[in-house]
Amino acid sequence: MRAVRRPRVRLPELHGYDGGGLEPEGDYDGLEFTEADWAGQSARGARFMDCALRRCALDETVLSRARIIDSVLSGVRGVGTDLSQASLRDVEMADARLGGTQLHGAVLERVVVRGGKIDFANLRRARLRDVAFEGCVLVEADFGGAELERVSFDDCTLARVDFSAARMRDVDLRGAASLDIARGIDRLGGAVISTAQLMDLAPAFAAQVGVRVE
Repeated sequence: MRAVRRPRVRLPELHGYDGGGLEPEGDYDGLEFTEADWAGQSARGARFMDCALRRCALDETVLSRARIIDSVLSGVRGVGTDLSQASLRDVEMADARLGGTQLHGAVLERVVVRGGKIDFANLRRARLRDVAFEGCVLVEADFGGAELERVSFDDCTLARVDFSAARMRDVDLRGAASLDIARGIDRLGGAVISTAQLMDLAPAFAAQVGVRVE
């Protein structure tokens, strides 16, 4: 089991952003966004480099194909945020409150997601490499067809997670506080679980191979 390589985000001196709304294909470098309301705005294909997003509202915000690099997201919140096919590299996210976030086809590399709650995240066919989830709640996260390599879930609650057709390598589930797999129990090859988790998941494993336990 290879350990997750964590990001080392060292932000430079940041400048407050006073440019109004976001723009598609926008280029944002060394900026701090605080309590910005980006509801319904589009920054499709934008680049955020060495940025801090603090307590920003992202309801229905379109960030598809955006690149977020060497940045910190703290206390962001929103429903229906579109990050499909986005790229997040060397990113720290803390205390997010998100629902229905679209991350299908996204690429996450050296990302830490710490605290907060994310409901109904669509990570289908996403690629996650060196991603650490810490102390967060993931409700009905959909990893269908996703690739997970060196991914850990420490002190996390995973409720009704879907791993259908996922591919795993060095995925560490042992630290999960709660592990509830709705679909894709057969896709855990490449993951490691604890003995206690094995006991909890035994009925699902038995059902998968057609064994009836009486």
